Amino acid sequence: MTPAAALTPESFDLISLFVRADWVVKLVMIGLAAASLWSWTIILEKLFRFHTLNRDANAFEDAVASGRSLEDVAADAGDQPVQALPRMLQAALKEWRDGRGRGGATEGQLAFLVQRIDRTLDTIIARESARVETGLGGLAIVATASPFVGLFGTVWGIMQSFQAIAIQKNTSLAIVAPSIAEALFATAIGLVAAIPAYIFYNAFSTSAAKYAGRLEGFADDLSTAIQRRLSERA
Repeated sequence: MTPAAALTPESFDLISLFVRADWVVKLVMIGLAAASLWSWTIILEKLFRFHTLNRDANAFEDAVASGRSLEDVAADAGDQPVQALPRMLQAALKEWRDGRGRGGATEGQLAFLVQRIDRTLDTIIARESARVETGLGGLAIVATASPFVGLFGTVWGIMQSFQAIAIQKNTSLAIVAPSIAEALFATAIGLVAAIPAYIFYNAFSTSAAKYAGRLEGFADDLSTAIQRRLSERA
């Protein structure tokens, strides 16, 4: 413990609290700092990804709504588009061309073709939804576990402080305060790690659900357009 006579305001800065802490508390602090850094890496990556996804989706939907043929819009997207919407369009048109290439078809065969297109679109939506949700599990772990890990560090630090107090047989506040501050610092770091992770986890979960809904809406519109073509053909 720091002697009472040696206490200064600098004795309670973050570096001093870390240096004086017990080795178990230090490990807790380092782990929480690493978890916070990891969560911020996920947060920044997700901010960039959702911005890019929505920007590209807006541009593609504008191209589809421009009045050009779906085939031209799909061709402009390239052979292997990264975004989900052009992949959905190309997959639906491929199924449409395959069905048209078989010549005449009964009403049952046309219905089966529509079902096949819907399954293809649903598969793309499921994979894309899983992809955009990657990393959210990490944020959830940091948000839920960090306060408890910090609390463990605090409890451990307080236990060590009480043992030192018993050995020195001195319960002066000047003796107790530095050790309690060191222990509580672990809880503070846990909260610093957990609060941003919790906020952005909920924000990104909402963004992922909205994006999945956007894909489903596009799939419904695309399926309707294909069915209209099939009806005209029939």
